[in-house]
Amino acid sequence: MKLYTSIAAIILAVARDNVMALGNGQLAQVAIVVRDIETSSQRWATLFGIDPPAYIVTDPGDQVNATYRGVPTKGRAKLAFIDMGGVQLELVEPIENDTAWAEGLDEKGERVHHLAFWVEDMKVSKEQLQSQGIEMIQRGDMGEGQYAYFDGTEQLGTFIELLEQTKTPL
Repeated sequence: MKLYTSIAAIILAVARDNVMALGNGQLAQVAIVVRDIETSSQRWATLFGIDPPAYIVTDPGDQVNATYRGVPTKGRAKLAFIDMGGVQLELVEPIENDTAWAEGLDEKGERVHHLAFWVEDMKVSKEQLQSQGIEMIQRGDMGEGQYAYFDGTEQLGTFIELLEQTKTPL
């Protein structure tokens, strides 16, 4: 309940400025960081009575202009997606350590990693999150768009991911 209360508080704080840092506020993904994508995919598929989802391997970070904590990264991850009727469950297995995906996995174990939202203007959303003390820690290109992770662990108990279909300058 504390997490939901915190998310609601930040959405309301941002809305006061008439700018939605989280796009329209509609949740796009709940992501769980895992140690073994195949095992985790099978467990979730069994729970939902579905076939295990296929997984993809992200392009190396240096091929998608990725940075982690301000430094270029070659980091990659394995990703699997399960459609939950409007929200995706994303499973993330880090391949390299210099990524937001790997951050905390050894110390905290498998857990909810981030909540993701689609936005129209990444720069505006970034500025709004930063005004709440939530800093960008990783970003990369994603086709014609981009993604960015923000460290909201202190304020919200998790990272926030912003997804943008058409990349705007940061």
